[in-house]
Amino acid sequence: MDRRSFLKLGALVAAGTVVAGCSSGTAHRPGAFANRLRIPPLLSPDLDASGIRRFELTLRTGSTELIPGLRASTWGINGDHLGPTLRMRRGDRVAMAVTNRIGEPTTLHWHGMRLPARMDGGPHQTVAPEATWRPEWTIDQPAATGWYHPHPHEQTARHVYRGLAGMIQIVDSEADAAGLPSDYGVDDIPLILQDKRLDSDGQLVEDFDGTFGLIGDTILVNGTFDPFVEVPAGRIRFRVLNASNARIYFLEFADGREFHVIGTDGGLLPGPAAVRRAVLSPGERLEIVASFAAGEQVVLRSVGERTEAATDIEEGDFDLLKIIAAGPRRDVSPLPARLSSAALPEAPPGARVRRMTLTGSEINGKDMDMTRIDEVVAAGAREIWEIHNTTYTHNFHIHEVAFRVLEINGAPPPAYLRGPKDTVYVPKQATVRLAVEFGRHADPAAPYMYHCHILRHEDKGMMGQFVIVAPGTEDRVSRLLPMPGHDHGGG
Repeated sequence: MDRRSFLKLGALVAAGTVVAGCSSGTAHRPGAFANRLRIPPLLSPDLDASGIRRFELTLRTGSTELIPGLRASTWGINGDHLGPTLRMRRGDRVAMAVTNRIGEPTTLHWHGMRLPARMDGGPHQTVAPEATWRPEWTIDQPAATGWYHPHPHEQTARHVYRGLAGMIQIVDSEADAAGLPSDYGVDDIPLILQDKRLDSDGQLVEDFDGTFGLIGDTILVNGTFDPFVEVPAGRIRFRVLNASNARIYFLEFADGREFHVIGTDGGLLPGPAAVRRAVLSPGERLEIVASFAAGEQVVLRSVGERTEAATDIEEGDFDLLKIIAAGPRRDVSPLPARLSSAALPEAPPGARVRRMTLTGSEINGKDMDMTRIDEVVAAGAREIWEIHNTTYTHNFHIHEVAFRVLEINGAPPPAYLRGPKDTVYVPKQATVRLAVEFGRHADPAAPYMYHCHILRHEDKGMMGQFVIVAPGTEDRVSRLLPMPGHDHGGG
């Protein structure tokens, strides 16, 4: 917790409002680490008789003790808050049954998935109340950590904040052979980071206005306040997802120890990258491995930026999770030097360059318009995208693709950011160059999105649309979609 959270919760404890159900109140003191980390249930159904892996997901309302002893109104997927971890294997045919019981329209987007646009779960694939959406596709991408969350037009911030989010794990034979920690919840641990604002009754405060929208002063990990986790001694893998609306995390261990980044959004790095600090903006994922000796206790934390250029979402120090090496000793051998042989995205000589200029709430001077196609891309294209941020902090996510960060302000990215990605942090007034690899699911009438993943910015219209089409047909594709009533007002 940061100092503001400490003062806030200290006042609540003094007033006797957050100790209900706990005689000592220990579980509610910042830094007490008295609450065992919740591990989302793992959902990985067997293949059915037709060879399909079928997932049943129900979006519902509920209530959750975000602060122990105080129940908050929340939304969840197959539960009261957050959703199960979905595990699938490369080559699987997967079928989703997404049932909406939250009482208003929403969507469910498979963030990081390479799949047809009609299955993507963007704002065009609305699921009405009490309806069930049934997308189906084949997993055709390397092992990676993705996630799923709503993407309704102008309402994403509220839906994600209330708890509609979960992790996706894709596995494959190469990752299996790498010998990485893979015992779910034991030495392979999901960490979903979200910041919240809670009132004196423990209820979620919902104020999404301001430059960045809601910025919380209480950090939950997997929905757990002030958590600890017990792990075996040896190598531990953490899959870290920034599912916050806006906050950026600067991850490090409190004792300054070295750890290794082994994977980014789109999959494993070619080899481990040793770091002591790593940055994670909204929507990004990192897979990290750290080693712990028997009996060790160490805190994973976020230490904010202290430069004059830092914005609100880059500031603040937070203790995230205490790790206690209490279990039997497991593998402590060095990480393999080679993790993945998958080719990283490359742009060939003469590749098309697309330039995206980010302002306060627009991309290339336009607000989002659900009826307008902004870009047309040939199936299988490899391009360079230049993301130029003219103002305060943003980031940038492209649906369906894998990309590689080529440069940040003219310099190569740090080694841990040289893996396959789909979301990139774009600091204040920075320029980022990407080598972007597009898929082959051509459909001139079904768009994918690109947008800032700070959810206030996305909801305000900082988003564009592109379609993937058969090569050679780019100039024959209509730039309009017939969707009456969906004009956001863009040009």
